[in-house]
Amino acid sequence: MTKQDLINEVAKTGITKKQAASAIDAMINAVKDALANGDKVNLVGFGSFSVKTRAEREGRNPRTGDKLTISEKKVPVFKPGKELKESV
Repeated sequence: MTKQDLINEVAKTGITKKQAASAIDAMINAVKDALANGDKVNLVGFGSFSVKTRAEREGRNPRTGDKLTISEKKVPVFKPGKELKESV
């Protein structure tokens, strides 16, 4: 499903596609902003979004085989909720 498919589904509720697109964009931006601030986003029945820190680790350059250190970084993660797991 693409973003446009999602907009079309939301528009079936009786709002225009432009309003649906605006609502979806607002939701995506709210989730991004919350994660950027270190907050966790819980959507009951769907799942939760959070930020985890991936530890520093050793890697290899695939071209030369040289060892290098990959620094730690923060990554967004999604954990599906119980209802979502059961529906799939």
